[in-house]
Amino acid sequence: MHNIISSKSRCFFILLFASFNCGAQNVDINLLRDINLHRNRSLDGAMKAITNYDYPVSIAIPLCELIVGYAGNNKDAIMNCWQTVAGFAINGVITYGTRYAVNRPRPYVTYPDLQPYETYSDYSFPSGHASFAFCAATSISICYPKWYVIGPSYLWASAVGYSRLDLGVHYPSDVLAGAIIGAGSSWLAYKGKQWLRKKKKTKGLMAQ
Repeated sequence: MHNIISSKSRCFFILLFASFNCGAQNVDINLLRDINLHRNRSLDGAMKAITNYDYPVSIAIPLCELIVGYAGNNKDAIMNCWQTVAGFAINGVITYGTRYAVNRPRPYVTYPDLQPYETYSDYSFPSGHASFAFCAATSISICYPKWYVIGPSYLWASAVGYSRLDLGVHYPSDVLAGAIIGAGSSWLAYKGKQWLRKKKKTKGLMAQ
């Protein structure tokens, strides 16, 4: 009797998970179809430009911090630079490690009715463009917590994420996962910098 109940319970949870997964997938592809198939094609060039400038803009942030730091002998700017670089490193490992572990095909491979602006040969989950954009936005927002920094930074990151949907190369869940990974990577780098500073300060006090 116990085995029968256990078996029925397992079946129930399997069916529940399958139904939830199916429903989530339907929402995912339906939202992508709505964005991609009804997009303003005259904006394809602009969306592609936003996508293309993602990595250069992200790289420019720590580079500018490094230049300002050394030019003005600003140790905080230099530390901010290495914090941003550390965030990118963490983000790259998690993003591409996850991508090749999950092996999710691009949406246009599974759903041929989509109209991608271009195609890629690699996997889809998570979005690398979204992860690096949100990693950069979070890092600069942590380093310079002013509304005129935070607002434009996340607006840019959101535009990058949306461009990946508009161009039909990622699911919404790919972009959302990328945003979470990117922001989380920057936060981990920030916490790591705090830990190093605390350790250095403690070591200095012990040496006195």
